[in-house]
Amino acid sequence: MFTGIIEEVGTVKETERGRLVIGCQEILRGTNLGDSIAINGVDLTVAEMEEDSFLANVMPETYRRSNLGQLKPGDPVNLERALYLGARLSGHIVRGVVEATGTLLSLTPEEDAVIARYAAPPQILRYVVVKGPIAIDGVSLTVIAKDETSFSVSLVRYTIENTNLTRKQTGDAINLESDIIARYVEQLLPGGQGLQQASPD
Repeated sequence: MFTGIIEEVGTVKETERGRLVIGCQEILRGTNLGDSIAINGVDLTVAEMEEDSFLANVMPETYRRSNLGQLKPGDPVNLERALYLGARLSGHIVRGVVEATGTLLSLTPEEDAVIARYAAPPQILRYVVVKGPIAIDGVSLTVIAKDETSFSVSLVRYTIENTNLTRKQTGDAINLESDIIARYVEQLLPGGQGLQQASPD
């Protein structure tokens, strides 16, 4: 379980099929083999550790539903260690289970903020509501606008400086995780299908 508050922007060092090596510093403090770390919002297990990097194994299902297969050495990635019980939940409940990818459409400055607009597939947009939560590459954000094919969020200065979101280019893929509470509510309602409708297509 995560909060969507990014602790460090790491750097991809190696990307072989099924293996991902991430260079970092802060995220390794107090981390042990077998611990969970969210990489661009994807919950992965630390399989090996060095002084300045860790290795995680990546399943085919993860490649199908996320942007991890598009990463190249040198790319920046958002990193967050798993939530401690008893810690402040500053973001929202993030599972680290990416449901689909979206696409960056635009980054528009607005005073000290940046408005980021993303295209998203229908199976994600159905759970997106204005002023509701969304995780983008593992970052906990609040939706400020939505239409039939896209949604927008406002990135404050801290998010701009401490995540990889404004380092992306128009057309880049981003990982999306919708609000799990909305999915559970739909699942429990008569005729609800909820998680069964999630699809990588």
